[in-house]
Amino acid sequence: MGIDPGLTRCGMGVVEGSVGRPLSLVDVNVLRTSSDLPVPERLVTIEKGIDAWLDEYRPDAVAVERVFARSDVSTVMGTAQASGIAMVCAARRGLPVALHTPSEVKAAVSGNGRADKTQVGAMVTRILRLDAMPKPADAADALALAITHIWRGGAQARIDAALAGSRQPRPTIGRSR
Repeated sequence: MGIDPGLTRCGMGVVEGSVGRPLSLVDVNVLRTSSDLPVPERLVTIEKGIDAWLDEYRPDAVAVERVFARSDVSTVMGTAQASGIAMVCAARRGLPVALHTPSEVKAAVSGNGRADKTQVGAMVTRILRLDAMPKPADAADALALAITHIWRGGAQARIDAALAGSRQPRPTIGRSR
């Protein structure tokens, strides 16, 4: 499950598949909260929405966009708060949580770490063989996060397994004393 955190719009997308196999869309949605509400109430709305999706879809892992500093501090704060809620919801269930940077996600789905939202949306549409581009961009971004995690997570799991195997004590060959 990919989560594009935001206080006003929080994208959530569930993708099924594995490395080297075609991926498919399970579901996508955007949680919306009103800027007229106090922040704590908005965070509760986001928590309830994420919890409902985790209960319904029971993902193997949750990928959340890593928060990065922008010029507007209030935007960063809301995004960070929503990101924290997403991580807590997943951790509460014992799910692995991965953080992926926007440029990592863009590079994974489009081959260009500086791709714009339209390019990312177009590639998500192509990768998942959808009839139309997911809208708004938060929906496409959440799916891009899920795709990135499947592709990169699978590769990372193989790397971790290989490293763990190389740390195994090697049997000694030769004379014993």
